[in-house]
Amino acid sequence: MSLQHASDEQTADPRRWWALAVIAVAQLMIVLDATIVNIALPSAQKALGISDGNRQWVITAYTLAFGGLLLLGGRIGDLFGRKRTFTVGLLGFALASAIGGFSTEPWMLFAARALQGAFGALLAPSALSLLSITFTDPKERATAFGIFGALAGGGAAIGLIMGGLLTEYLNWRWCLFVNIPISIAAATGAFYLLKRDHIAKGRRIKLDLPGAVLGCGGLLAIVFGTSEAVSRGWGDWLVLSCLGLGALLLVCFVLVERSTTHPLLPLHLVRNRNRGGGAIAVGMAVIGMFGLFLFLTYYMQAVKGYSPVMAGVSFLPMTAAIVISATGIAARLMTRVPSRNLIVPGLLLAAGGMAWLTQMKVDSPYSTMVLPAEILLGLGMGLVFMPSLSLATLGVAPHETGAASAIINSSQQVGGSIGVALLNTIAASATATWLATRNAADQLTQAQGAVHGYVVATTVAMGILLLAAVIAFLMIDHKPEAGEALGAGAESESAAVASP
Repeated sequence: MSLQHASDEQTADPRRWWALAVIAVAQLMIVLDATIVNIALPSAQKALGISDGNRQWVITAYTLAFGGLLLLGGRIGDLFGRKRTFTVGLLGFALASAIGGFSTEPWMLFAARALQGAFGALLAPSALSLLSITFTDPKERATAFGIFGALAGGGAAIGLIMGGLLTEYLNWRWCLFVNIPISIAAATGAFYLLKRDHIAKGRRIKLDLPGAVLGCGGLLAIVFGTSEAVSRGWGDWLVLSCLGLGALLLVCFVLVERSTTHPLLPLHLVRNRNRGGGAIAVGMAVIGMFGLFLFLTYYMQAVKGYSPVMAGVSFLPMTAAIVISATGIAARLMTRVPSRNLIVPGLLLAAGGMAWLTQMKVDSPYSTMVLPAEILLGLGMGLVFMPSLSLATLGVAPHETGAASAIINSSQQVGGSIGVALLNTIAASATATWLATRNAADQLTQAQGAVHGYVVATTVAMGILLLAAVIAFLMIDHKPEAGEALGAGAESESAAVASP
């Protein structure tokens, strides 16, 4: 054992693996909450009398607040301390979940979901930042990010399973109540296990309010526009106006960030080719993954007749494949091979899973059609998420880890919103075109039309994953080096913080 390694072991926090458990639980709750309510939505709609036109707000309110406020949430963690914002985010999430679970009117549920998203935007960047500063040894960092990446990729599927179980055997309200004990337990663990990184008042830098308004406003407009495209279509004036406004605000945001002394998002973080390539890879991968969840959920229940619980259970092989890939393969290889050699093959494997699904028929057996595709997609996603999440904060100074974490979280959230809206629109359009020339009154024909739409959208998702593989190949050139967990900037900042 080298003297450097011995020194690292002595200075490492002995509670760091317990801290990982707390961070991982919080991350799992955030990710699964994006899908757990999907299964419960029909029951909640009936109980509260939500109209068909407004039911989408149960989902949209969460994604809108979460995606729109991520940049601000990440920077607040940098300014006031990640442990503090992490704990506040958890307790706020518990409060919002309680309000949602006790809702008696539609507006209460919508407001609670928006509040969940807002506290999630505070919580998610802090979780990734805490993970980055807790694990600095390259091998331990690889293992920690492997677990974190597995949860980031498989949490959505776990949400579908939990949503089905809770809705079928308890009540739709428990899809919200379940967050309360999880949040309180994680907040308690965070209080005792996480390192204190409180920043004193005199040392805090000013919050970039113009940047916060422009950046969060731009993301809000884009997420809202893509969400509305599901019901209105991409050619609708409101959708196009929101997307145009969002793009304009983000351009103004970049101009402001270039001139301010304390930017909300330091632009050098985005210009880093590895960080940018990883964020693009994750965003495009999520487009394909969320599209798969959407289509397979409908395929299993509406076409194959699965119950909500069985539909959720059918995603377990993909979740297992993500865990095996992220923790068993990527975590072992991340310190030995270039990141590109994991991310690009991962995207190609995921594209192979989509290609398999393009052969889907109404009577296709689960074991020979859906199962192999899920395994390929899961193995691929594990290889993509794990190194990409690590690249997001690699070598970043401690006072900027929240902003760096918000970049990758924003790419996930915007990618998910665009994926659902884009692929759902493509599938609906393809189905309508196919049925227009046939007897749409026949039930079998309707099922065939729906599957045809899924296949067309899956083909588009496959193309997006292949394009992501090309972009990742061209942009990402990171190669692991000994002791790289903290970059030069991080080390100098650590020294500055330690000095009186």
